[in-house]
Amino acid sequence: MPRVLCDTGARTAGEPASAGVLWKLAEPGRQLDSNLVHLPAGQVVDTHAEPDLDVLLLVVAGRGTLRTPESELVLTEGLLTWLPRGSSRGLTAGDAGLSYLTVHQRRPGMRIRRRHTEGGDETPAP
Repeated sequence: MPRVLCDTGARTAGEPASAGVLWKLAEPGRQLDSNLVHLPAGQVVDTHAEPDLDVLLLVVAGRGTLRTPESELVLTEGLLTWLPRGSSRGLTAGDAGLSYLTVHQRRPGMRIRRRHTEGGDETPAP
């Protein structure tokens, strides 16, 4: 059933007490993952690339900078950014910190599969 999961305004009002993930989507059977993240003033998320998934990033409070190899983009409250899979990016929180929501397809869970041997026989994976 559809339902309210999180009040991002309430979670990010003022300066959140903790850095890192303030909320995450944890509903069973979901097809999406989502995280509400807070970075205190000046905190950095090092440059990295997500090789497999597109990510939407919505700034819900504060300001910051999104760094890419090509440029820097100022992030302000309400700005929605698409981070295509394979793109390289890093974040820096502004003077008042940065709170943002990410949404992306859920990664499939680990599955135990049978592996093929050179002779074509199947053996259970360890």
